Amino acid sequence: MSNKKFGSANGKGYYIALILCAVAVGISGYLYYTSSNTEKPIQEQEAIAPTQTPEIREDVPVVATQPPKQETDPAVQPTKVPVEVVPKKMQTVSPVEGEIISVYAMDSLTYNPTTRDWRTHSGVDIAAEEGTVVRAAADGTVYTVYEDDTMGMTVVIRHEDGYVTTYSSLGQEVAVANGDSVKAGQKIGCADTTALLESAIGCHVHFGVTRDNVPVDPAEFLSQE
Repeated sequence: MSNKKFGSANGKGYYIALILCAVAVGISGYLYYTSSNTEKPIQEQEAIAPTQTPEIREDVPVVATQPPKQETDPAVQPTKVPVEVVPKKMQTVSPVEGEIISVYAMDSLTYNPTTRDWRTHSGVDIAAEEGTVVRAAADGTVYTVYEDDTMGMTVVIRHEDGYVTTYSSLGQEVAVANGDSVKAGQKIGCADTTALLESAIGCHVHFGVTRDNVPVDPAEFLSQE
Protein backbone atom coordinates (compact mmCIF):
# COMPACT_ATOMS: atom_id res chain seq x y z
CA MET A 1 0.00 0.00 0.00
CA SER A 2 2.76 2.35 0.85
CA ASN A 3 4.64 1.49 -2.33
CA LYS A 4 1.64 2.50 -4.48
CA LYS A 5 1.45 5.88 -2.76
CA PHE A 6 5.15 6.41 -3.19
CA GLY A 7 4.91 5.57 -6.89
CA SER A 8 1.95 7.85 -7.33
CA ALA A 9 3.75 10.69 -5.60
CA ASN A 10 6.79 10.23 -7.75
CA GLY A 11 4.62 10.31 -10.89
CA LYS A 12 3.03 13.58 -9.87
CA GLY A 13 6.39 15.10 -9.08
CA TYR A 14 7.65 14.16 -12.49
CA TYR A 15 4.79 15.97 -14.26
CA ILE A 16 5.18 19.02 -12.01
CA ALA A 17 8.86 19.23 -12.83
CA LEU A 18 8.09 18.86 -16.55
CA ILE A 19 5.56 21.69 -16.36
CA LEU A 20 8.02 23.91 -14.51
CA CYS A 21 10.66 23.25 -17.15
CA ALA A 22 8.19 24.19 -19.91
CA VAL A 23 7.25 27.38 -18.08
CA ALA A 24 10.91 28.26 -17.63
CA VAL A 25 11.60 27.68 -21.30
CA GLY A 26 8.60 29.86 -22.23
CA ILE A 27 9.71 32.65 -19.94
CA SER A 28 13.26 32.51 -21.32
CA GLY A 29 11.96 32.70 -24.89
CA TYR A 30 9.72 35.60 -24.09
CA LEU A 31 12.53 37.51 -22.41
CA TYR A 32 14.83 36.86 -25.38
CA TYR A 33 12.19 38.01 -27.87
CA THR A 34 11.45 41.26 -26.01
CA SER A 35 15.13 42.06 -25.50
CA SER A 36 15.93 41.51 -29.18
CA ASN A 37 13.04 43.82 -30.32
CA THR A 38 14.11 46.65 -28.03
CA GLU A 39 17.75 46.55 -29.10
CA LYS A 40 17.03 46.45 -32.86
CA PRO A 41 15.72 50.09 -33.25
CA ILE A 42 18.72 51.33 -31.28
CA GLN A 43 21.08 49.46 -33.56
CA GLU A 44 19.22 50.68 -36.68
CA GLN A 45 19.38 54.28 -35.45
CA GLU A 46 23.13 53.93 -34.91
CA ALA A 47 23.51 52.49 -38.41
CA ILE A 48 21.83 55.54 -40.06
CA ALA A 49 24.40 58.23 -40.76
CA PRO A 50 23.41 61.78 -39.82
CA THR A 51 22.29 64.02 -42.69
CA GLN A 52 25.08 66.26 -43.86
CA THR A 53 24.44 69.83 -45.08
CA PRO A 54 25.83 70.25 -48.65
CA GLU A 55 28.79 72.57 -48.85
CA ILE A 56 28.07 75.87 -50.70
CA ARG A 57 30.89 76.75 -53.05
CA GLU A 58 31.27 80.39 -54.00
CA ASP A 59 33.37 79.61 -57.09
CA VAL A 60 30.52 77.82 -58.83
CA PRO A 61 28.82 80.23 -61.32
CA VAL A 62 25.12 80.83 -60.99
CA VAL A 63 23.20 79.65 -64.02
CA ALA A 64 20.27 81.92 -64.94
CA THR A 65 17.04 80.31 -65.96
CA GLN A 66 14.31 81.81 -68.08
CA PRO A 67 10.88 82.26 -66.50
CA PRO A 68 8.08 80.27 -68.08
CA LYS A 69 6.31 82.04 -70.94
CA GLN A 70 2.97 83.47 -70.00
CA GLU A 71 0.15 82.54 -72.28
CA THR A 72 -1.88 85.53 -73.42
CA ASP A 73 -5.59 85.50 -73.84
CA PRO A 74 -6.31 85.70 -77.61
CA ALA A 75 -9.45 87.66 -76.84
CA VAL A 76 -7.39 90.46 -75.29
CA GLN A 77 -5.92 92.63 -78.03
CA PRO A 78 -2.67 94.54 -77.35
CA THR A 79 -3.06 98.25 -76.89
CA LYS A 80 -2.01 100.13 -80.01
CA VAL A 81 -0.15 103.36 -79.46
CA PRO A 82 -1.36 105.95 -81.95
CA VAL A 83 1.38 107.20 -84.22
CA GLU A 84 1.50 110.92 -84.57
CA VAL A 85 1.22 111.92 -88.22
CA VAL A 86 3.37 114.90 -89.06
CA PRO A 87 1.79 116.89 -91.90
CA LYS A 88 4.02 117.26 -94.92
CA LYS A 89 5.04 120.83 -95.59
CA MET A 90 3.74 122.35 -98.79
CA GLN A 91 6.38 122.73 -101.48
CA THR A 92 6.41 126.32 -102.69
CA VAL A 93 8.39 128.30 -105.26
CA SER A 94 8.56 131.97 -106.17
CA PRO A 95 6.19 132.65 -109.11
CA VAL A 96 8.83 134.75 -110.86
CA GLU A 97 12.42 135.76 -110.22
CA GLY A 98 12.87 139.49 -109.76
CA GLU A 99 13.00 142.45 -107.39
CA ILE A 100 10.05 143.19 -105.10
CA ILE A 101 9.09 146.78 -105.93
CA SER A 102 5.94 146.99 -103.81
CA VAL A 103 5.65 145.18 -100.49
CA TYR A 104 2.69 143.58 -98.70
CA ALA A 105 0.90 146.20 -96.56
CA MET A 106 -2.44 145.37 -94.97
CA ASP A 107 -1.67 146.74 -91.50
CA SER A 108 -0.34 150.00 -92.85
CA LEU A 109 -0.59 152.24 -95.92
CA THR A 110 1.84 152.30 -98.84
CA TYR A 111 2.14 154.86 -101.61
CA ASN A 112 0.75 153.95 -105.05
CA PRO A 113 2.57 155.96 -107.76
CA THR A 114 -0.19 155.23 -110.30
CA THR A 115 -3.08 156.62 -108.23
CA ARG A 116 -0.75 158.95 -106.28
CA ASP A 117 -2.27 158.14 -102.96
CA TRP A 118 -1.69 155.95 -99.90
CA ARG A 119 -3.57 152.67 -99.63
CA THR A 120 -3.27 149.09 -98.46
CA HIS A 121 -1.59 146.53 -100.69
CA SER A 122 -2.80 142.91 -100.49
CA GLY A 123 0.20 141.34 -102.20
CA VAL A 124 3.70 141.98 -103.53
CA ASP A 125 4.71 143.36 -106.93
CA ILE A 126 7.67 141.54 -108.48
CA ALA A 127 9.45 143.29 -111.35
CA ALA A 128 9.98 141.18 -114.48
CA GLU A 129 10.62 141.73 -118.14
CA GLU A 130 7.67 141.36 -120.46
CA GLY A 131 7.19 137.73 -121.48
CA THR A 132 8.96 136.29 -118.40
CA VAL A 133 7.41 132.95 -117.45
CA VAL A 134 5.16 133.05 -114.37
CA ARG A 135 4.87 129.75 -112.46
CA ALA A 136 2.43 128.24 -109.97
CA ALA A 137 3.76 128.79 -106.45
CA ALA A 138 2.53 125.37 -105.20
CA ASP A 139 0.52 122.31 -106.17
CA GLY A 140 -3.15 123.07 -106.55
CA THR A 141 -6.19 123.46 -108.76
CA VAL A 142 -6.96 126.45 -110.97
CA TYR A 143 -10.05 128.07 -109.48
CA THR A 144 -10.62 130.74 -112.10
CA VAL A 145 -8.98 132.65 -114.97
CA TYR A 146 -10.36 136.10 -115.76
CA GLU A 147 -9.44 139.62 -116.83
CA ASP A 148 -9.86 142.20 -114.05
CA ASP A 149 -10.60 145.84 -114.97
CA THR A 150 -7.86 147.18 -112.69
CA MET A 151 -5.44 144.26 -112.17
CA GLY A 152 -5.46 142.87 -115.72
CA MET A 153 -5.27 139.18 -116.66
CA THR A 154 -5.52 137.12 -113.47
CA VAL A 155 -5.16 133.44 -112.50
CA VAL A 156 -6.40 132.16 -109.12
CA ILE A 157 -5.21 128.78 -107.76
CA ARG A 158 -6.48 126.91 -104.71
CA HIS A 159 -4.04 124.93 -102.54
CA GLU A 160 -4.21 122.71 -99.47
CA ASP A 161 -4.66 124.05 -95.93
CA GLY A 162 -7.02 126.78 -97.17
CA TYR A 163 -4.42 128.72 -99.17
CA VAL A 164 -5.30 130.58 -102.37
CA THR A 165 -2.75 132.35 -104.60
CA THR A 166 -3.50 135.11 -107.11
CA TYR A 167 -1.33 136.10 -110.11
CA SER A 168 -2.23 139.40 -111.81
CA SER A 169 -0.84 141.65 -114.57
CA LEU A 170 -0.29 138.63 -116.82
CA GLY A 171 -0.33 138.57 -120.59
CA GLN A 172 -3.54 137.80 -122.45
CA GLU A 173 -2.42 134.29 -123.33
CA VAL A 174 -2.41 132.08 -120.24
CA ALA A 175 -1.30 128.43 -120.09
CA VAL A 176 -4.04 127.07 -117.81
CA ALA A 177 -7.83 126.95 -117.63
CA ASN A 178 -10.47 126.60 -114.91
CA GLY A 179 -10.27 123.23 -113.11
CA ASP A 180 -6.74 122.37 -114.23
CA SER A 181 -4.45 120.63 -111.72
CA VAL A 182 -1.05 122.31 -111.54
CA LYS A 183 2.26 121.48 -109.90
CA ALA A 184 4.63 123.83 -108.12
CA GLY A 185 6.79 125.54 -110.75
CA GLN A 186 4.42 124.82 -113.63
CA LYS A 187 3.96 127.63 -116.14
CA ILE A 188 0.63 129.44 -115.88
CA GLY A 189 1.34 132.57 -117.96
CA CYS A 190 3.81 135.42 -118.63
CA ALA A 191 4.54 138.79 -117.05
CA ASP A 192 2.97 141.87 -118.74
CA THR A 193 1.59 145.37 -118.08
CA THR A 194 -2.15 144.62 -118.02
CA ALA A 195 -2.67 145.88 -114.42
CA LEU A 196 -3.92 149.45 -115.03
CA LEU A 197 -4.02 150.16 -111.26
CA GLU A 198 -0.26 149.56 -111.11
CA SER A 199 0.82 150.68 -114.60
CA ALA A 200 3.23 153.33 -113.30
CA ILE A 201 5.67 150.71 -111.99
CA GLY A 202 6.15 149.03 -115.37
CA CYS A 203 6.06 145.33 -116.26
CA HIS A 204 5.61 143.16 -113.20
CA VAL A 205 3.59 140.38 -111.58
CA HIS A 206 1.21 141.11 -108.71
CA PHE A 207 1.32 138.04 -106.39
CA GLY A 208 -1.25 137.76 -103.58
CA VAL A 209 -2.01 135.04 -101.00
CA THR A 210 -5.02 134.40 -98.76
CA ARG A 211 -5.71 131.71 -96.19
CA ASP A 212 -9.32 130.99 -95.35
CA ASN A 213 -10.18 134.18 -97.31
CA VAL A 214 -7.89 136.33 -95.13
CA PRO A 215 -4.91 138.06 -96.83
CA VAL A 216 -1.47 136.93 -95.59
CA ASP A 217 2.03 138.10 -96.38
CA PRO A 218 3.24 136.10 -99.44
CA ALA A 219 6.66 135.90 -97.78
CA GLU A 220 5.15 133.67 -95.07
CA PHE A 221 3.64 131.38 -97.71
CA LEU A 222 6.89 131.14 -99.66
CA SER A 223 8.85 130.45 -96.44
CA GLN A 224 7.31 126.95 -96.38
CA GLU A 225 9.87 125.81 -98.95
